[in-house]
Order: sequence, then C-alpha cells, then structure tokens
Amino acid sequence: MNDTPGWASPGSAPSDGRDPGASDPADRPTGPQPADQPDPTPQSPGTKWSNEQPPPAPWSAPAGPQNPAQPPPPPPPGPGWGGRPPAGPGGYGGRPPGPGGYGNHGGQGSYGGYGTPGWGSGWGGPPPAVKPGVIPLRPLGVGEMLDGAVSTMRTYWRTALGISLTISIVFEIAAVLLQGLVLKDALDTSALGDTSSSLEEQTRAMGDVMRSSGLLLLISMLAVLTATALLAPVVSRAVLGKPVTLKEAWRDARPQIPRMLGLILVLLLITAGVAAVCVLPGILVAASGSADGGAALISLGVFGATGIVLWLVVRYSLAAPALMLEKQGIRKSLSRSAKLVRGSWWRMLGIQLLAVIIANIISVIVVVPFALLGAALSDAGIGGLVDAGSDYGWTYLIVGGIGSVIGSMITLPIAAGVTVLLYIDQRIRREALDLDLARAAGVQGYGSPAPGTTPGS
Repeated sequence: MNDTPGWASPGSAPSDGRDPGASDPADRPTGPQPADQPDPTPQSPGTKWSNEQPPPAPWSAPAGPQNPAQPPPPPPPGPGWGGRPPAGPGGYGGRPPGPGGYGNHGGQGSYGGYGTPGWGSGWGGPPPAVKPGVIPLRPLGVGEMLDGAVSTMRTYWRTALGISLTISIVFEIAAVLLQGLVLKDALDTSALGDTSSSLEEQTRAMGDVMRSSGLLLLISMLAVLTATALLAPVVSRAVLGKPVTLKEAWRDARPQIPRMLGLILVLLLITAGVAAVCVLPGILVAASGSADGGAALISLGVFGATGIVLWLVVRYSLAAPALMLEKQGIRKSLSRSAKLVRGSWWRMLGIQLLAVIIANIISVIVVVPFALLGAALSDAGIGGLVDAGSDYGWTYLIVGGIGSVIGSMITLPIAAGVTVLLYIDQRIRREALDLDLARAAGVQGYGSPAPGTTPGS
C-alpha cells in the first residue's frame, strides 16, 4: 500500500477482449451477396471502421436480391434516448441494426458492453466488484464493514482470537487491580443510596463514580487501540484473501510495536492535557474560596473536555492502522488520520459508535452470567447488585474479570476490524487504494481500460 493520494482515471465499460472497432464473424451475412453491394472484405489494412458500417441515414433496405435466410432489416427507430445513434464516421461501433442493437436487450451490439441493457432499457448498475477477500474492492457500506470484520474473525479465528485474548488478559488484569487496590478505598458510593444524604455528599459520590468509570473506560479504549494496531496486519491479509498465522501477524507487527506504544502515550498526553486545560479554571476558582462557582466551572469543564476528547478520538481513530500498514511514524500517522477523516467526521463517528454498541451488547450477554456468579459467591450475594453501597471483594472481581476477558476476546476483533476497514474504505474513496489492493491480490487486468478505448473517456 502506497501513500500517494489521487484519483484513478475512470475507464470505459469492460469488454470480453474483442476490439470494439473490429467486425464480428457471427454478424456477417451468409449466402449470396447482392451484386450492387461492395465486397465485405477490407480493402486496406489501415482502415479503422467496421466492414459492415451501415449507410448514412435515412435508413433504407439494400437494393438487389435478398438472402431468403436473412430477415429484412427493421424500420428506422424514432428519435430519443431509446433510438439508435446515427451511423457514419461519427457512429458508435459500426454494427448493423437487429437484436442487441442500441435500445435493445442482451445482444452483443448493446452499448456499455456485451450482454448488457442498451440505451433504451435503463442502466442496470455497475458490474459486481472484485472480492478477493472479505470485502469487495470498492467503497464500502456500513453492513459490509461489519460483515468484513466478522468474516475476518471467523476465517482467521486462530490468529484474531489469539491476539485479542492476549490483549484482553493484559488489560483486564490492569482493570481488576485498579478496582481492587485503588478504587476500592477511594470510591464511596454509599451516599447515592441514602435518601438522607446531603446534596454535597451525593455530588461527591457521583464524582467518584464518574472518575472510576472514566478510568475503566480509558483502559477499554487503550485495549481497543492496541487491538486495532495488532490486528491491522490480519485484516489487511484478509482483504487480500491471503492466509495469515499468528506468527506471521506478529512478525509484521513487531517492528512497529515501539511506535505503537509511543502513539498510545501521545494520545494519553493529549487527552490529559485537554482535560487539565478545561478543568483548571474551576479548580483555581474553588481554591480561591468560591466553592460553588468552582464546582460549576468544573462541571462545565468536564462537559467541554468530553466534547473535545470525543472530537479528537474520532479525528485520530485511523492513526493506528496508518502506523501499522503504512509503516509511518507517530506524527505522520496522526496527520494521515486527520487527513482521511477530514470531511467525514460524522460518518466516522456514526460507524464506530454503531460498532461499539454492537460490541457492548455482545459483551454484556457474555459478562452478565459471570457477574451473577461472582455476586453469588461473594458475601453480599446477588441482592447486593442493586445496592449502591455494596462492597464486593476479590472473588467478584476475579470471576467478573474472567467473563470480561471472554467478552473482550470476542468483541475486540469486531471493533478493531471495523476501524481498519474504515481506514481502507477512506483510502479507496480518496486515493484509489483498490488498484493497489487488486494488484497485491493478484487480480489480472483490474482497473485497466478496455481494448480500443481511451482512458478517462
């Protein structure tokens, strides 16, 4: 895959390999020819027109004896889109009228290729795109991206699930340790279930919940980003229809691992910087003695930071595939993502949000039984799930973590696959990447103009 932007010149309709200007032996009349008609054989080797070029309009039957086996020519068609274009030096194709001519169906002389509807029958749509792997080589729809991600996981399940299982275990261990060692003592949600608690206590408890949820969400986002980077070589092979093993995927991704970690660090620093800038005014106001004003500014800062971070997440969501597949540096990958997303931000947001919703639904289906089992084995019991002040121990965290690992192992390839296919789709739309993909997949003649045509016509 190169990094050269630009559009490919649109070519003409595909043909079956025959020269459009050459005559077809099947179209030549058999039997005795009229005496007053010229010899059908070419008179000069340099001629460029068909040997059976009809006479100029108005259309008239040829003089002389007719072949009994050959039906008379049809009457001249009327004007309009359904009619036959005028003949002569400016004519199209030089074929005689009859079945399959202009305005007819299914003949060899129909405009737009052999066996396709003519001018008068309407356009039947473009020919089916080449599909060497899990997606067709053309701009993709939302359903095709989801289907491509699921097909990649199903076809290369050993490689995809092996990578996602490793990532899930690492990040779920981090989440369990964070909940059991840090958030367990710092998180106080008892005020949320106490009707006698003051507004300040409930606000503080809500802030603790938001901070803990934000940290866990950050871990999940880092897991998706890592999975996107490591699964990008697998998805790229799946697009080409080429086999890939876990060893091959690791060999492709290993040289870019340091840059991938640097990209994650840069994104974390950007997120932390945005949050600090948005919340800092409220903190300063609260420190100066105005607690109410500071709390209000902090709330506004949190909302503002959330919007800016969301915009940045979508803007740089294609940086990981660009880094892994284009072998770019951190700065170049960020700029490539911003360039590809520019003008399609809402589309990127909608598709990735849909993928996240589907992945979370699947994850909840898998995680809920383990959460119920972990609650049943803990001291608080299942009834404690509805109690905001319940304190679950390590048993609940470990059993629930196992369920989260299984759920993430299934959903990470889907979320990562959609992101990588979004990257490929944007490059197909803007840089004609399908031509490079077709050549890499070994598709013969893809994107080449038909014989006898002028590219760009």
